[in-house]
Amino acid sequence: MREVYVIGAGITSFTRLDYPLTEIACYSAMMAMKDCAKDCGVNKIDHVYVANMGASRLNRQTGLASAVVDSLSLTPAGADAIENGPASGASAIKQGFLAVASGMNDVVMVIGAERMREVNNLDATDFVATLSHPLAEYIYGVTLPSLAGMFTRLYMEKYGVTERHLAMVAVKNHANALLNPFAHLRQPISIEGILDSPEAMTNNPYVAEPLRFFDCCPVSDGGACVILASAEVAKKSKKPLVRLAGVGQATDTHAVHERTNPTDLTAVKLSSKNAFQMAGVKPADVSVAELHDAFTILEIVESEEVGFFEKGAGHLALERGETKIGGRLPINTSGGLKGKGHPVGATGVGQAHEIVLQLRGEAGKRQVKDARVGFTCNFGGFGNNVVSLVFIRE
Repeated sequence: MREVYVIGAGITSFTRLDYPLTEIACYSAMMAMKDCAKDCGVNKIDHVYVANMGASRLNRQTGLASAVVDSLSLTPAGADAIENGPASGASAIKQGFLAVASGMNDVVMVIGAERMREVNNLDATDFVATLSHPLAEYIYGVTLPSLAGMFTRLYMEKYGVTERHLAMVAVKNHANALLNPFAHLRQPISIEGILDSPEAMTNNPYVAEPLRFFDCCPVSDGGACVILASAEVAKKSKKPLVRLAGVGQATDTHAVHERTNPTDLTAVKLSSKNAFQMAGVKPADVSVAELHDAFTILEIVESEEVGFFEKGAGHLALERGETKIGGRLPINTSGGLKGKGHPVGATGVGQAHEIVLQLRGEAGKRQVKDARVGFTCNFGGFGNNVVSLVFIRE
């Protein structure tokens, strides 16, 4: 296979955007094209992959990839829409990687876009709940917060995680989001304000006990884009070279109750193992990571399953400050899904965008010193389809 590089990256704000879905996608693409160094010699895009989960249901739009290519005046480039739930973004990047690595294409654009706030919160919750098993979970009223709440309770009982640890994740990621001009929740919070004060229950009520309001990511609109290219194209650029070196994907049972151990996220473990193996690096080599913290517990558990910390020790690393900016392994420097936001189809591409900025040294006030290896984990459903990516600065 050929080596694959990121030559351009762009993003919109992750918030409420009063623009049509196609425009959200196109804006991030134009930012990526602007970011793409002029001396790369890129005069055409061979193929466009558009990651999205809800266009047909939430926005009454189908054929999104075709609409985006035409709006960007990129015809006759090939175009495909990719739907894999919240893991759609990284799945689309995987397809772009394969297209370039195989030699089929030299330059590929990968866009993730979602406009979720066009509907009310109840409709958005129901839409996301369709990720659960249709016959064993959804018809009984299961939602993603309810699955996460039960998972969190089991993890607390088994490994000693507390509500304070969950709040520490939220506080850290909100602090990181304050440094990110594209983040949805640029709002400082404190342990006292969301957990210890007399007003905490009002400010931070339970959503799915033991998960509270500030343990859950917001419903967001937004778009993100990366442009992938062969080495021949990328090495003409004067920007730092960022190679997409490892791609891994794995699945687990759809119905959570059918898993052998309900506190294991097996697909996270296997997908990350595959990505590291392809890249030829180890978890200990990672400088900065973006983990899929749709719920605060997931950052802690994913950090263990990926191999950053021993099983049951992620919350202890959090206590020691190892996952803060300036710590041994900064996690979710962008603010994560918790702070930056979670427009589901765009999330995985947004994670990649943050890692590219970090590895280039372009992340501003949230820059990780000497970042060389970056990792993303894009989590579909409740861990039933996971895509992991490893990026290396050369």
